[in-house]
Amino acid sequence: MQFSGKVAIITGGSLGIGLAMSKAFAAEGANLVVVSNDKTQFENVKDITNVRVETFQADVSKPEEVDKMVEFALEKFGTIDILVNCAGIYGPIGLITDNDVNHWLATININLCGTFLCMRAVLPTMIKNNRGKIVNMSGGGGASPLPRFSAYGTAKAGVIRLTETIANEVKDYNIDINAIAPGPVNTRLLDESLAAGDAVGVDFRKKILKQKEEGGVPPEKVAELAVYLASSESDGLSGRLVSLLWDNWIDSKKHLEDIRNSDVYTMRRIVPEDRGFKW
Repeated sequence: MQFSGKVAIITGGSLGIGLAMSKAFAAEGANLVVVSNDKTQFENVKDITNVRVETFQADVSKPEEVDKMVEFALEKFGTIDILVNCAGIYGPIGLITDNDVNHWLATININLCGTFLCMRAVLPTMIKNNRGKIVNMSGGGGASPLPRFSAYGTAKAGVIRLTETIANEVKDYNIDINAIAPGPVNTRLLDESLAAGDAVGVDFRKKILKQKEEGGVPPEKVAELAVYLASSESDGLSGRLVSLLWDNWIDSKKHLEDIRNSDVYTMRRIVPEDRGFKW
């Protein structure tokens, strides 16, 4: 087991992709702190019995609650080796002029600021230990526009840049930080999109209806990538956005030097020369 004796905090770890993460990390021997804003969801992890599981209720958009979360983890386990940021919401769906302002801002606060707060809170321990792994979640609209999901896409784009920036800041402490582009996973977020009706747009609605019918990407596959990024197999791979569907991530170790010395798996501005233009 890759994580025997290690401690992982998994936010949003009691539902959807986060629940798949909790089960996958436990299967590899990690002791868990499963975090949710809804304590009733902790029933979903009660069957994880092969490792020690502690649960903690917190709103990741609130600094004081995030700090208490980390204090709790250290009190229970004495250290933190891995952080997986899965807590998130879709936010308002539809044209920006129809979006509720408070809902829009809350989406940024949970998806982007929550990721920042959790990273900031665990990093002192990881820096002290001179090791650590952080896995963040990107999503639709992160690397390319997703109309009618402006809050979600903006937050996820921010997560990508935050991942790259902080990875660079802590590169001398053997701490690897990466983000995952999970692809079309059938979760409650998909159900929220379908429930929004025409607000998502005709073409996107057709796309997600097809996804719902065909099953989408299993959350377990996303968790498989997260396990890889949190394991020693990916040591040195940091500051990258890794796509579950489109990147040959399992072989990234073979190409680590090429990845480190290039902008592969990063979000960059495209200039005319990149497309063969001479102007």
